[in-house]
Amino acid sequence: MRKGILLAGGSGTRLYPLTYGVNKHFLQIYDKPMIYYPLSTLMLLGIKDVLIISTEKDLIFFKSLLGNGENFGIHIKYEIQNKPNGIAEAFLIGKKFLNGDPSVLILGDNIFHGNELINKFTSLSKFNQGATLLAYPVRDPERYGVVEFNKKKEILGIQEKPKKPKSNYAITGLYFYDGTASEKALSLKKSSRGELEITDLNNIYLKEHMLKVEIMGRGMAWLDAGTCDSLHDASSYIRTLQKRQGVIIGCPEEIAWRKGWIKNSQLIELSKPLQKNDYGKYLKRLTINSKD
Repeated sequence: MRKGILLAGGSGTRLYPLTYGVNKHFLQIYDKPMIYYPLSTLMLLGIKDVLIISTEKDLIFFKSLLGNGENFGIHIKYEIQNKPNGIAEAFLIGKKFLNGDPSVLILGDNIFHGNELINKFTSLSKFNQGATLLAYPVRDPERYGVVEFNKKKEILGIQEKPKKPKSNYAITGLYFYDGTASEKALSLKKSSRGELEITDLNNIYLKEHMLKVEIMGRGMAWLDAGTCDSLHDASSYIRTLQKRQGVIIGCPEEIAWRKGWIKNSQLIELSKPLQKNDYGKYLKRLTINSKD
């Protein structure tokens, strides 16, 4: 069974002054905190054991918001990353938690949506050998890790934030790894940016011919809410879909309920403190025609 790591640290410098006094993962994406979206993605993957990594001063707020996960029918643990030493450090911090199990790593400011995603996620979760990444076409690939393909769409390499990108396919902040990720991360050296780069970890898998990259199609959306513009775009996207479709995106209570991780009666109790807003009323409506 895969375990999930949700990396929610960092200093949020791209969002200053919004993040002078608050961790960016508590910022509003329309009607809920940012952290709800990546947590929901892990839950949609069927992951019930989650490790949240953040700074020591912020963990108290994460624990206040999410607790030990029992409200969502999952188990949440917490670890500290005091400095932004790179994404790959998550596998050193989380080595004991993973205990050699396959994992999914998601960045806390990444939002995924689309009907096709569930099927793709389900198929990806079945493979426990090697690493699988998701690539998405973007207009500004120099902001991301970029994958280079040959004419047969075979992977030639991955570059981290290249000045001259060799493709417009960015690696998203959702990574699927086998049980050797932590051991491989032990061999990494800090880059010129002073970080343990996730790209370097991925290139180890590439050299071993154990790396796959899946390209996200048009029916899927990936939003990186790490800048002020993308934060605004993400909120607008979520608001538009929810208003038109009458559903809530990134709702961990609903996911837990639909998966049978919490009962009808538990969902009703969770909705009670929220009855003054649409979120709580939505949770209550879900239970009207259901029984435990």
